Amino acid sequence: MIRGERSIEIEAPADAVWAELSRYMHIDEIAPQITSVDALTEGEDGVGAKRRNHFENGGSMVEEVTDWRPNQGYAVRSSEFEGMPLHEMTADISIEPAGNGRSKVTWGTDFRPKYGPVGWLMGQTLMKRMMGGVIDGNLEALAEKVQANRTAGA
Repeated sequence: MIRGERSIEIEAPADAVWAELSRYMHIDEIAPQITSVDALTEGEDGVGAKRRNHFENGGSMVEEVTDWRPNQGYAVRSSEFEGMPLHEMTADISIEPAGNGRSKVTWGTDFRPKYGPVGWLMGQTLMKRMMGGVIDGNLEALAEKVQANRTAGA
């Protein structure tokens, strides 16, 4: 598996960040490349909740929550990759206090590309950099959304 990880500090406490991240079926509101989400399970968000994310490029994938820690983060396992050169992928998002009412959010992915050694090389170079850019965009959009929510509630 190839690991990619990024972090950001957000000027908000963990519960304010969690209020946005815990809206699991609404990831399209903080992930710029996701155009829509289909909820594949009913009921509360948490372990076992599944969604299908649809991307700008026409691809999609299913994500299922494998770990759910209120105000701390969650992890997902991805499957059913439509238009993506992946065998498997997991992602984890964690929130921790950073002092002075700030939170550090870390978003990581572990993935295994298709196509054997050529895929591994492509994963270490192009895909790892691309995934990092996607995560950076997600984290920036999350920070903006959390700040907008705090401003609206003030």
